[in-house]
This record gives sequence, structure tokens and C-alpha cells, in this order.
Amino acid sequence: MRVVFTPSRAEGTVAAPPSKTAAHRLLIAAALGTEPVTVGPLSKSEDILATLDCVRALGASVTLDGGHAVITPHGETADVFPCRESGSTLRFFLPLALLRERESRFTGSPRLMERPLGVYEDLCREQGLLLERTDGGIRIRGPLKTGEFRIRGDVSSQFVTGLLFALPTLSGSSTLRITPPVVSLPYIDVTAGILDRAGIRYERRTEEDGSLVFRVPGDQVYRLRDGTVEGDYSNAAFPDAFNLTGGSVTVTGLSPHSAQGDAVYREDYRKLAAGPCTIDLSDTPDLGPVLMALGGVLHGVTLTGTARLRIKESDRGAAMAAELGKFGIRTAVGEDRIEVFPAVPVKPDSAIESWNDHRVAMAASILLAMTGGELCGAEAVNKSWPEFYDVLRSLGIGVEMREI
Repeated sequence: MRVVFTPSRAEGTVAAPPSKTAAHRLLIAAALGTEPVTVGPLSKSEDILATLDCVRALGASVTLDGGHAVITPHGETADVFPCRESGSTLRFFLPLALLRERESRFTGSPRLMERPLGVYEDLCREQGLLLERTDGGIRIRGPLKTGEFRIRGDVSSQFVTGLLFALPTLSGSSTLRITPPVVSLPYIDVTAGILDRAGIRYERRTEEDGSLVFRVPGDQVYRLRDGTVEGDYSNAAFPDAFNLTGGSVTVTGLSPHSAQGDAVYREDYRKLAAGPCTIDLSDTPDLGPVLMALGGVLHGVTLTGTARLRIKESDRGAAMAAELGKFGIRTAVGEDRIEVFPAVPVKPDSAIESWNDHRVAMAASILLAMTGGELCGAEAVNKSWPEFYDVLRSLGIGVEMREI
């Protein structure tokens, strides 16, 4: 799908969509419990639909009621976990499937099946479990055993979350040690908060060498009572970005006490507005594309801690550099550093590509609303915010959707 933009000024109020980060975790906590729980509000994004499919594979029934889902545990299980393009879904559910003695299979997009899984591959090798990549996806078989689990802190926090959900259900205590440097710590904090809401006990400490250690007793039962999903800072960053490009937009529905790491975007925006600045993305890689876009049309920006942008839905640094170049904005992409040089954006001579990445599509939309132009592969936003272009239209942005 193509979206054609007319130069426009954004003005109005928009409610932040439900947090995808919180929704994934609450749906899993509900599925691991004993009683029905209503989780919502939910966005019917591709990622959340993938998690709902995998919740069903765990054996929970799902009843959709408007923008909410009633999760009822202890139904009929399935052997296939369809993850679509959701890295969170894949890495959260792999340890849960390892709780079983029978074989399960994970499917998803080719890009998703290329995502690194070294933490789980090492774990399965050590415990003599099956984890095998095949042409059709990933084969896996447990049962997972208790023990001491060691994870490097500079890989995805999604591995930590997956294990933290699985370990309380084992017979016996386990220890999960995350060695420094620990990146994406806010995502681990969100997971810990959901475990608290579900009545799961654990001991958490930070050791002198910087290691983060969880001691998790076994034989626990999930008892989630409140499935309320808070607003999403990651997606709210995009309409809020119009305030730095001449618009006047108010974003509502965001908790000031949220543990979401991307809540820092407001402080990042203040830095960008003030002048050239350096921003560390070690804990907030999803903000990379929008910060690159804004840095290019403001005062320039240097982003550090960018290595993990290469293994997202696209190689985000390279993708954004290519598309920013069409606006006349120059970038320099290094191994763990990206520099964006300021320029007055021009209307692209050719269509902007989404690279099948929702964050790239939304970041490019901020600039296209300034210059006009076309976005190709615009449907990539369905991964996290299917209503994105409707929201832009409600703010007065001229957008016309065309099927290719």
C-alpha cells in the first residue's frame, strides 16, 4: 500500500494507543493463571494478534469483546505457535513451550526466523533439549529444568522476560543471572511489574560487579486480577514529534509513573529542540528512527548504543540513512554510533520505502507531512498501530491511501 502525503500542519489531540509492551506480558500472565482475566484495551496490531494466537496454543481460550480480550486458561493446547513478525512473541513463548515434554513448532516471517536465539540455543544444548531451526520454522521440546541460568546483559532483554515467565512454574527454585552491561533494563522492569501484579514472588538484587540477579522460587501459580493495559510511549512518540516540526499536538493517556523505557522520549525531544546533542539508545532502540528523522530537520544528533538497530524488523540505521538521503539529509552509520547532520528537508524525487518496518514507516511520515511525497509499503504500521494513518488524518495531515 502507498500513502500520498500533502504538506500539512498537525494540530489536535490524540489518545496514545495501548502499550504493546504491557499487553504482551499481561496476556501471557493471564494465560498462565487459573481464572479468566480481561486484558485490555488492546490494539489489533499484528504483534498482539500473534501473541493471542500463541496464548491459544498454550491452551487458553480467547474471547474478544470490543477492545478487550477475555483469557480463560486450561483449554485445549496446540503444537504450533504462529508468531507472524513479532520478536517479542517468539522469545517470550519459546521457554513456555519448553515446559512441555512434547515437541512444539514456531512459525513466522523469514525475517523473524533469522532473529538471534543464541541464549535459548545454549540453554537447550546444556540441558539436552531440542531447539532446531528448520525451513518451516523452529522445532523445540522440553521439559525445561531448574537451575542457574546465565545471560549476557548486552543481548535482548526479551530472553530475560521469557525465562522470568517460565521459571516460577517449575518444581524447585532457579537463579537467573544477567551479566553487565545490562541494556534495555526498563523492559525488564516492566516484566517485573507484571509479575508483581500476578502475585509471583522473586528476589532481585544487583551485585557489586553490576550483575542483575533474580532468584525465582518454583511451584508458583499466576493470579493476575487486573489486566488493564496502559498507554504506549513508544508509539506516542510519533504524533508528539509533530510538536518539533511546527505542529500543535496533545497526546493523552500516558501514565506519568510508567516503567516503559521509551517514556524518556520527551526528555530526548527537549535535547533535540535545544541544539545538537548526543543520545544513548542502549535502553531505547525503538526510538532510533524517529530521533534520526527529527535530528535531521532540527540541529543534528549523534546516537550511541545503536548496534542492536541492525537486528530489528529492518537494519534500522541503514534503512533510515537511505530514506533520509531522499530528503537531502546526510547520515554516517557506524558499528555502534549514528550521526545525523541537519538540513532543510526537500520533497523526495522517489517514493520513500518502509523497509517493512513500522518504526521506519512512522518516522518517515513525520517528514513526509512536512515535504509531501509518497510512502511505499505503508502497511508496515499494522505491526504495532494499524490506525496510524487515521490518526494522522484526524490531526489534519493530508494522507491519501492507495492500493498498489
